[in-house]
Amino acid sequence: MIELRPFEKLGKSDHGWLNANFHFSFAEYRDPARVHWGALRVWNNDRIAPQSGFPPHPHRDMEIVTYIIRGAITHQDHLGNQGRTEAGQIQVMSAGRGIQHAEYNMEGAETELFQIWILPNQQGVPARWETVKFPAEARDGALQPLASGRGHEGAIPLYADGALYAGTLKAGQTIRQKLDGKPAYLVPARGKIEVSGAGGAPVTAKARDGVAVVDVAEIELKALEDAEIVLVETDPLT
Repeated sequence: MIELRPFEKLGKSDHGWLNANFHFSFAEYRDPARVHWGALRVWNNDRIAPQSGFPPHPHRDMEIVTYIIRGAITHQDHLGNQGRTEAGQIQVMSAGRGIQHAEYNMEGAETELFQIWILPNQQGVPARWETVKFPAEARDGALQPLASGRGHEGAIPLYADGALYAGTLKAGQTIRQKLDGKPAYLVPARGKIEVSGAGGAPVTAKARDGVAVVDVAEIELKALEDAEIVLVETDPLT
């Protein structure tokens, strides 16, 4: 199954300083048909106004990946971690046994990001935070693992049965991604792509649309225009 989830039909929340779009049930948006996808629990597309952000708040027992599309986010937490993550970087936070953190857009322009939560495969691990800049050329024409619980070399480790990939394609480029039937969810951060798998009709997704995939051995991604793609693949929940 390959299912398009158009951006226009996502959950919406506009607080003035924060324009949020929810691919899965989150905060005041509730849809019993969209609670998780495998171990993927949250995929929010946030646009944060300059000089604003999320004041200190707690999390626990969740793997939280923030993918910066444009702008930057500044993080600080009760463990003493502090840092700035900009476009081309991701940050990973293992909430584990508990973490109190804040995230702000301290820039002079709007920041846009994907915040992605993956259910952990271990409870009560030590909380941690990490940010890494990955070479942009490594993502040209390929889906590069950036955060992974599957032992991918060079990726930030996750306490989760899954991995987050990102890549950029030029118009007309095609790549394949093996899934072996596992749940996957992908969103073009920019551009337009076509997603297809054996036995099913292709799905066209524009920037910020979601595509849910399951029970497909391999998908083919074709860029209909220059595109940036983020994909999360996880194990099913048992």
